[in-house]
Amino acid sequence: MKAQSTPIIEINQLFYRYEKENVLENINLAIEEGAFLGIVGPNGSGKSTLLKLILGLLKMQTGEIRLFGDDVSKFKDWQKIGFVSQKANSFNTGFPATVFEVVASGLTKKLGLFKFMKKEDQQKVIQAIDSVGLLPFQKRNIGELSGGQQQRVFIARALVSDPKLLILDEPTVGVDAQNVQSFYDMLHVLNKDLGITLLLVTHDIGAISDKVTHVACLNKHLHFHGETMEFEQLKMEELSDFYGHDVNILTHHHDHHHHQHEGAGQC
Repeated sequence: MKAQSTPIIEINQLFYRYEKENVLENINLAIEEGAFLGIVGPNGSGKSTLLKLILGLLKMQTGEIRLFGDDVSKFKDWQKIGFVSQKANSFNTGFPATVFEVVASGLTKKLGLFKFMKKEDQQKVIQAIDSVGLLPFQKRNIGELSGGQQQRVFIARALVSDPKLLILDEPTVGVDAQNVQSFYDMLHVLNKDLGITLLLVTHDIGAISDKVTHVACLNKHLHFHGETMEFEQLKMEELSDFYGHDVNILTHHHDHHHHQHEGAGQC
C-alpha cells in the first residue's frame, strides 16, 4: 500500500478576526499534491484573508497552517509557491517591459540584470512563456497585450521558478468572456500535464467545473469541501443557504451540454 503523502497545504482549526469580528471561523482544510481546488464564496467571505494567511502576508492568530509539512511561520521555501493576483488590464500601452523581461523578473531575485542571464535560465524563461502559449509574443511590450494575455504572462512569471503550488486570486477579472475558457483550459494543462497543484479563488465555478478536482465553499466557515462531483450534487437549498440568496450554478461538462440548476443570482 502506498504511504499517505503529506498534504501540500494543511489548515487546522484556523480562526482570524479583524478587530472584534471573526472573518474566518474554524477552517480545516487539506490540499493534496496534484489537486486543482476551486474556492468559491460571496464577497466578504474571507477568501482573500485565507490566501494572505497561506502566503504568510498576514500573521496567524489562532490555529495552524502547514505548507509542505512546515508551519507557515517557519516556512522558507517560498519558490515552491507561485502567486498570481488580479493584475489583468493593469498595464498601459507605454509600460516599458517585454513579455520576456516580465517573466524573467521571476528569477531576478537570484539573477540581477537580464543581460547577464545564463543560457539555462534564458531557456527556463522561454519554457515558461511557451507553457502559457505566448511564445510568439515574447518580445512584445506587455502593455500591448490583452487582459487575458497579461494574466498568462504573470502565470509564466510564477512558473519560471518551477513551483509545486500555484495560487490564483480571481485571475480572470478583466478578461473578456471568449478568452476565459481558453485561460481555464491552460490551467487544466498545467495541472494535468505539468502536475502543478492549483488553488484558484473564483466567482465562476460553473466555467471550471470540468477542470477543478475539488471545490471549497467559504463564507466565514468552510461550508463544503470535497470532490467536484459531490459539489455538483449539492441541493439548491444548501447552496442558497450558504450564499444567503438563490444561486444559479451553470456547470460545463466534457460533452459541452450545459446542465443548469434552477434558481436566480450567480455564484
